[in-house]
Amino acid sequence: MDSVSAAENKFSLKSTLIDFKQLTKVGLSISVVFTSITGYILGADTIDFYIIVLLAIGGYLMVGASNAFNQVIEKDIDALMQRTKNRPLPSGRMSVTTALIIAITFTIVGLGILYSINPKCALFGAVSIFLYTCAYTPLKGITPLSVFVGAIPGAIPFMLGWVAATGKFGIEAGFLFMIQFFWQFPHFWAIGWLQFEEYNKAGLKMLPMNKKDKGAVVQAIFYTCVMLLISIAPVLKTTGKLYIYPVTAVIVALFGFLMLYYGIILYKTEKNTDARKLMLASVFYITALPIIYVIDKFFH
Repeated sequence: MDSVSAAENKFSLKSTLIDFKQLTKVGLSISVVFTSITGYILGADTIDFYIIVLLAIGGYLMVGASNAFNQVIEKDIDALMQRTKNRPLPSGRMSVTTALIIAITFTIVGLGILYSINPKCALFGAVSIFLYTCAYTPLKGITPLSVFVGAIPGAIPFMLGWVAATGKFGIEAGFLFMIQFFWQFPHFWAIGWLQFEEYNKAGLKMLPMNKKDKGAVVQAIFYTCVMLLISIAPVLKTTGKLYIYPVTAVIVALFGFLMLYYGIILYKTEKNTDARKLMLASVFYITALPIIYVIDKFFH
């Protein structure tokens, strides 16, 4: 009997951990932490590993809080979609109270940790949580412009790392912000294309003009071009301490052209398989670009 209850406890602990990971979206949080740390390395004159640890924990808690609040607000909407109906809240495995306790705790502790790095980090963290929770999430059911609002908190991590390193928000942090800001449009519209029917069923407007047509792809291509130009702009050495070598700019441009290529293919075919390729190319881009920037810095 004891072995049965021990097995049940083990299963219960495992399922609770899985639910916790789903609520705070651990995978997404880790990618945000990665981007923040690369932003820090770019901005720092000397690397302080203590700051990196604080930034990693604070960044994770910031994103985890945003996602938990988001899932509390969208509990009923999530229940309507195949992709999200098995999340802890719509499935009934976790109560709203538990989710709110996690979200509020993450917010307080996360902002406290970011404040210990410097007050500007805490300010940007607070702005990120507020905009994601109180503006982007409710707007998703009202207007496709929600993606523009959501792109602001989504673009903070790269910049946050630079601010953590320097204590300043200048042209360098602004450029890192803009790269991630404009990147989000082709990325999220590719996801919006793939999930269009599901989102429609739930009343979420996630594509430009809320239409799955060539017009949406044209906008995705346009913002990819803007993102690409901003990404290679540091080669001109007009962006303060943030600059890259011409060879780095060429590599970044090639990765950007990969996104453009899949955007053009999607425009021609309007197939979900090509939208998925664009989405994957965008993930590759935002993972590779910070690494390339960091490698470039160590050759200066």
